[in-house]
Amino acid sequence: MKNIYLFLCTAVLLVSCKQNKPERTATSTSRATTNYVDVDVKYATGFSIKTTQTGYYLTINNPWPGATESYYYKLQKSIGRGIGVEPDTPQIINIPASRVVLSSTTHITPAVLLDEQESIIAFPGTDYISDASVRKLIDSGSIEELGQSESISVEKVITLQPDMVMGYGINGDNAVYEQIAMAGIPVIYNGDWTEEHPLGKAEWIKLFGILYGKEKQADSIFKSIEKSYLETKNLAKKLDSPTVIAGATWKDNWYLPYGNSWQGKIIADANGDYVYSNTTGTGSLSYNVERVLTDAQDAAIWIAPGQYTSYAAMNEDNGAYSKFTAFQNKKIYTFALNIGARGGVTYYEEASQRPDLVLKDLIKILHPTTLTDYELYFFKPLND
Repeated sequence: MKNIYLFLCTAVLLVSCKQNKPERTATSTSRATTNYVDVDVKYATGFSIKTTQTGYYLTINNPWPGATESYYYKLQKSIGRGIGVEPDTPQIINIPASRVVLSSTTHITPAVLLDEQESIIAFPGTDYISDASVRKLIDSGSIEELGQSESISVEKVITLQPDMVMGYGINGDNAVYEQIAMAGIPVIYNGDWTEEHPLGKAEWIKLFGILYGKEKQADSIFKSIEKSYLETKNLAKKLDSPTVIAGATWKDNWYLPYGNSWQGKIIADANGDYVYSNTTGTGSLSYNVERVLTDAQDAAIWIAPGQYTSYAAMNEDNGAYSKFTAFQNKKIYTFALNIGARGGVTYYEEASQRPDLVLKDLIKILHPTTLTDYELYFFKPLND
């Protein structure tokens, strides 16, 4: 599953299960008997949080494209609040969590930003992780290897007895998470990768903050990222709008982000004229090379050509690439050159939590005379 997720991220530019489902809670009438206060979630659509007398009430929405059900959890503090009337939610998670299993590299950055990397006790596919502080924990044996996401060692997870597993799914069918949940270990689906707003992805740190008992710190971190993003977006409004193309071919099809995707929106916020900005949908666009050549041959800038790191490799794989103006003028920029110690691509791990840096990279690429003191963080010019 992780390989599928990484391919989807690559294919759509800056390019992202069926657990033992908690039963639905009591009706809205019974829920109204408790004095809930919503936690401020401004951009994310995949989760909502309400305060209860003993903790929080978490709702997960749209954990994968086309999901038709929401999932409910009671995040329960052992101290600090009096007992009161609360919904009957079967999935109970005690917080703050101190032993967690994460399943996607996008979950690593929120834990690191909150200085909770030592809470991670296991992960599937540890080679994908790039953060240096987490790699030290892996190398010391503090973080167990669980195999690949589609074949996680359920026995090892059960033996480790984590406070919770942070999972993700591309659909509603995942026997591994179902087995883990049936063993009494809570599984929360993280749908950050389905968020369309760049700041919506980053806002998932608020959920991590609650799980770790660091609500205020998480809110502060998010506000800093939000401020940086919005100020940078405002700067770009005054600039010109060069045409942009994205992605690359995979098995005869060219995969690109939809215009309404978070990648498409970041290009727009950088004041780039994305060739397919008017498209809408989930997942990624899929066109043949001839279609993209017709639509985007003269695009000035080419962003994120899959896993390619050099013009030579691109030309060898598909001679049609050399017909694009951006290829001829060497205006192609990739995130595939920025990798961790074991080959993990840093972009996949950090970009969803740092959209402000992605936006600054794109503004620097599209408008080279702007942000003169800024150095590209995720992207680099393609090698010869």
